[in-house]
Amino acid sequence: MFSDLFANEIWLATLLTLKLAITTTLILLVISIPLGWWLSQSNNRFKPVIEACVTLPLVLPPTVLGFYLLVLFSPQHPVGSAWVSVFDSTLVFSFYGLLFGSILYSLPFMVQPIRDAFVKIDRDLLDASRTLGANRIQTFKWLILPLSKHGITTGCILAFAHTIGEFGVVLLIGGNIESETRVLSILLYDLIETNQMEAANQVATVLVCFAFVVLLCLSVLRKRENTKVL
Repeated sequence: MFSDLFANEIWLATLLTLKLAITTTLILLVISIPLGWWLSQSNNRFKPVIEACVTLPLVLPPTVLGFYLLVLFSPQHPVGSAWVSVFDSTLVFSFYGLLFGSILYSLPFMVQPIRDAFVKIDRDLLDASRTLGANRIQTFKWLILPLSKHGITTGCILAFAHTIGEFGVVLLIGGNIESETRVLSILLYDLIETNQMEAANQVATVLVCFAFVVLLCLSVLRKRENTKVL
């Protein structure tokens, strides 16, 4: 059994983690749909550069990205200084700093499934839509998005799960401030550092449950998609 103080601590960390993951996923959804469509259709010569930038967080160590964001968000940097002058608060060690970092770090997990879904759309369907008089917005809304719903849903699930499991980036730019930047992964690290193994086990169990639910959802989605194909 744990004290009410620890129960409140893990509850606050869970709420903050969910807030960060949900907000990051919603913002990434708005960004990734047009970006994924452009990547799937464009022949621009700068497309490989953009793709490399989007994919970079997949191979870049989280601490490296966290370090550069820490420098970028610091009040000594023009970006961090501009934020301080406008909002009278720093990006470093704040929820908004975590949010910006999470958006950058989870971007490829949202963009890639959406882009792949757009690539699989039959071009003949798009041509038929234009032949029938539908404009680009109508075609995108009533044809492209419904046909890509599995890719969009997969991207949302992966981005949500990846944000929940973040550690290196959030630790460097957010620190360990209760109700502000102490998400579940940071709380787990803090408990291990202070040798509170039983409490750490409880937090780890919560994260394992999140991961299991995500994998279960992805498995169900794949099964439904395969069933429709058959």
